[in-house]
Amino acid sequence: VISTMMLGLILLAATSVPLADGFAYAPNFITKIIEQSTGITPVGLLDVGQTNNDSTEDEATSSVEAIANNNDFQGPITTRFPPEPNGYLHLGHAKAVSFNFAVARAFQGGNGRCHMRLDDTNPTKEDEEYVQSILEDVRWIQQGLEPFTADDDDTDKEGPWYGNVRKTSDYFQLIYDAAVYLIKTGDAFVDELTAEEMREYRGTLTEPGKESPWRDRSVEENLTLFEKMKNGEFENGRYALRAKIDMSSPNLNMRDPVIYRIKHESHQATGDDWCIYPMYDFSHPIADAVEGITHSLCTLEFEDHRPLYDWTAERVLKADLVSCQPRQIEFSRLNLKYTVLSKRKLIKLVEDKYVTGWDDPRMPTLSGVRRRGMPPAAIRLFCERMGISKSDSNIDFTIMEDCAREVLDDESPRAFAILDPLKVTIKNWDDSTKEDFEVPRHPKKNELGERTVPFGKNVYIERSDFFDLEGPEGLSNGGRAPKGFKRLLPGGKVRLKYAYVISCDEIVRDPETNEPTELVCTLYPETRAGVTPEGEARVKGIIQWVEASTAAKVQVMQYDRLFKVEEPGKDSGEFTDDINTESLKIMNDVIVEPSVAMDALSMIDRIQNSSTEDKLYHSALTYQFERSGYFALDSSSTEKNLVFNRVVTLRDTWGAPPAGGRGGKAEQPKQKSQQANPRKQGGGQAPILEDARRVALRAGTILEAGPHPEADSLIVCKLDCGDKNEAGEAEEPRTVVAGLAGKIPYEKLTNRKVVCITNLKPAKMRGIESTAMLLAASDGKEGDDETVELLDVPDSVPNGELLSFENMDPCEPDGMLKSKGALKVWDRVKSKLKVNENGEATYQDDDTERKLLTSVGPITVESLKESIIG
Repeated sequence: VISTMMLGLILLAATSVPLADGFAYAPNFITKIIEQSTGITPVGLLDVGQTNNDSTEDEATSSVEAIANNNDFQGPITTRFPPEPNGYLHLGHAKAVSFNFAVARAFQGGNGRCHMRLDDTNPTKEDEEYVQSILEDVRWIQQGLEPFTADDDDTDKEGPWYGNVRKTSDYFQLIYDAAVYLIKTGDAFVDELTAEEMREYRGTLTEPGKESPWRDRSVEENLTLFEKMKNGEFENGRYALRAKIDMSSPNLNMRDPVIYRIKHESHQATGDDWCIYPMYDFSHPIADAVEGITHSLCTLEFEDHRPLYDWTAERVLKADLVSCQPRQIEFSRLNLKYTVLSKRKLIKLVEDKYVTGWDDPRMPTLSGVRRRGMPPAAIRLFCERMGISKSDSNIDFTIMEDCAREVLDDESPRAFAILDPLKVTIKNWDDSTKEDFEVPRHPKKNELGERTVPFGKNVYIERSDFFDLEGPEGLSNGGRAPKGFKRLLPGGKVRLKYAYVISCDEIVRDPETNEPTELVCTLYPETRAGVTPEGEARVKGIIQWVEASTAAKVQVMQYDRLFKVEEPGKDSGEFTDDINTESLKIMNDVIVEPSVAMDALSMIDRIQNSSTEDKLYHSALTYQFERSGYFALDSSSTEKNLVFNRVVTLRDTWGAPPAGGRGGKAEQPKQKSQQANPRKQGGGQAPILEDARRVALRAGTILEAGPHPEADSLIVCKLDCGDKNEAGEAEEPRTVVAGLAGKIPYEKLTNRKVVCITNLKPAKMRGIESTAMLLAASDGKEGDDETVELLDVPDSVPNGELLSFENMDPCEPDGMLKSKGALKVWDRVKSKLKVNENGEATYQDDDTERKLLTSVGPITVESLKESIIG
């Protein structure tokens, strides 16, 4: 039985992921605003360098001038995460949580801190269930990071935030006092227009509004009516308190907005103490000011609300009800492809039973992705890589999946699991003999130790690891194995990983279907533990296996994306029509090695005996089931029925790979036959077309970018080209050195989809080896006068996708263009690459123009037309 100490090491690895390169926010306009307005330099941000004409610098400067006077800062630097407790948090909230906490940590030199506040001003939709769920989600998303420590030791916060959990309802009396102050100063009045009449009086974007007939009530009458509203003397909707600002304002939010309404409802925190409740736009700046929030960070939909925020904050400061005036700064919200984040749509999914509940692992709620097994570090990494800007964008779900792969690859132990078992009997192995192999839990983490994998007469292998030449699949393929198939064939050999080489001697079949049900094999004892006897050829195929008598049967839930299109409902008109009916596959007969079952049982025992203060989740136990994907223990697991959820596949399989494969080592055998005589095409395509097909043009993502330490004209990038090793595991990002310094702002490089060449010979550029090349369009001018734009790749194109040319056979790139002759291939291709008059990247051979294509559309540039590419 696995020791508690060993399981603890596994869980420790899951909650203390080393910070990889780029695992931090890049400098952005908000950190610039705070730095410029406070004089405090942030720490821990991604070092990508800045140029004098960086758009981030310009945006920060203009925003500082619009938002605050640089000389009126009062510390400590304080942010907050203020959700309304009327629903479950989702991935959009994860961005706000991560960034607010990260900003506070970045300004520790200014005693940075982040508050947790529940903006509970609408008792109709709020519930204690939502309160507890929100707090749990925030604790989880910040798991593994240092919490903020309050000045006193009396706090019972139980969370990563600074101090106790705060609620807007804590300030209801002060907010009420602020409203009374506005009445006394003539800045608010009690209105009795109905909600419909208010809409009519409000006006439109092109027409000013009309003033209410009750706008000029006396201060005394307003005070009396407001007092009676508070005392419960009027029914709902009879009166409302409105700010008196400007009914002709071009900003509709400033046209005498309602700041208090009557609601005879019990509040989940204050009970029946109040029957009038402040509106969010009024209570929010007051709550920020009471708490000393210095920078109120929110999403772009609140940009038009900022004048009202400032109007309110200025007046409560003048009333001496608060001691500071916070600054509101907006950034773009998170929009994800292949999902929905609308609360209304999420409710419909749950209520109409499209999913099993709010924590269904296909849901974008934080409880859903947590149950699925997505590590909190992966969510934070995703938010950091998306960066912060004022530009709305629709992010490809693939990027989040890639972040999950990166984190899970680092933290998850490996194990054998057979999803579709096929029995193998070793005919020359004694029935009663068992042999244990001690193998590493993780190939790169020796501290996780080893696991014991038993071996015996009967084992299970994956059905897909045996190709039945004599059965239905063989007959459909002309009695031949698929090209490149290296695993087990009738009469062939394969190596059982860590164990022995076996050969298939006999196939036992189902009499009705003729499908194989058992393989009878011979084992070669001299091949134990990877040994190849002298004089024998090395067996290339290696497969996983599980010994039958010690195996555990588990259930696997193979989850996929909930929607089959990027923007559900956009074309169909109803988002539920775009649900992916194959988003869940339940597998009931999965076989796993015994160490997995022991780990899972130990985890269940720990959870049953853990305290609520130190909550442990089933999904913290994750594995890479070798060659299958990353899996996590599901919360429905019991001692008698273990359930694992597929978190993500080993590589992106959503978009069908273009012909010729996804790249990397798997393509190279094909290249050798192509290279052997690349010009002998028997009167087929012209040689120049063969040149184009030999260059590996791929989609990639720039993860980070910064200046070259020794060359002012060069930049250094980390580039994800989708490279995988033979086990399907993601390889390290490539390093690219490019002459783009001063041509493109660093902010526009990071997280950018680009076209790269991945089969050029690596070259050292001022001491740094460049292993790929970026393609960009240029207007052809020299020096500082040159304008350069990177080629644009659609966001949904997966990293590593091999691009193609219009009306040309699929590309079959060389493994490496390194000889002098091969390098001339790229020179010839480069001379034919142009941007056409429509801004599309093309290959122009004589009178034929061929577009450079991805699986979802052409490659384009932003503005340079009829330009060169290089």
